Amino acid sequence: MTAFVLVHGSWGGAHGFRHVRRLLCAEHHDVSTPSLTGVGERVHLSSPQVSLGTHIRDVVNHVLYEDINKIVLLGFSYGGFVITGALEHIAERVSHLVFLDALVPKNGETVFSHVGGAARTKIELGQNWLSTSPVREYDSPAEAEWMRARVTTHPMGTLTEPVFLSQPLESFPFARTYIKATQDKPGSDAGYEARWQAARHAKASPAWHYHEIATNHMVAINRPEELARILADIA
Repeated sequence: MTAFVLVHGSWGGAHGFRHVRRLLCAEHHDVSTPSLTGVGERVHLSSPQVSLGTHIRDVVNHVLYEDINKIVLLGFSYGGFVITGALEHIAERVSHLVFLDALVPKNGETVFSHVGGAARTKIELGQNWLSTSPVREYDSPAEAEWMRARVTTHPMGTLTEPVFLSQPLESFPFARTYIKATQDKPGSDAGYEARWQAARHAKASPAWHYHEIATNHMVAINRPEELARILADIA
């Protein structure tokens, strides 16, 4: 049995992992999907004070209070920033770090530093302290309807606060994997180019494992079986 902690991205929620969670649990793995403050089922807690640090603490406290060890820690999309920041607190509990079509930051970078000016403008069209989601595409019309009914805004403070990382990701003793969605359309959202840059680095580096899934950015909804197989192999 392996302990998985799956961290969702912006404008989403833990419900985005419901299919993958079911598949991994059926293989007798321990799977948890913490929800980040102000997003998804915790949207009622949204405020201008919610920051990247808040979301990092959400994950760190989940791990510490549940006392989870030897974790396969996965971050999807924006969740790549969250799991990276969490390493300063729980790195010794991580056995494998997985970026699922995610941003991979270095020390001092922000989400906004990973996206271009035009993309930042699109994000900033929401309220002063809230960002609104781009339209996501899903393979199944039923899944699209179900997911779009649960899209929330996302606190802007999480996108502008720098992440802290005391050493490069490659210096940590755990394994690293990048899983790339290869059918993303150019300009589909703010992080498109940054995700491809991270994927190219991982694919070329001996310090990383690399996988591809032929779907768009919404991997866990469109290809849960394929994703679960990759994660089970990691386990």
